[in-house]
Amino acid sequence: METIRIDIINPKAKLLKKLADLNLIKISKEKYKSDFSTLLKKIRAKSNDEISLDEITKEVEQVRKSRYEK
Repeated sequence: METIRIDIINPKAKLLKKLADLNLIKISKEKYKSDFSTLLKKIRAKSNDEISLDEITKEVEQVRKSRYEK
């Protein structure tokens, strides 16, 4: 069995439903995973150090400050 992901643009399309009714395919819904979470997992996997909440807060504040200074 092969698994692929299909994004349905128009939910009115009935072809997939008909194929499922014929037991040719199985439709299962999965929780949407964003590209950001995938990127975050990759970054965390490469890091040996754990980032503290204080470090994250400082970084966010620096970025916000630089944006609003423009």
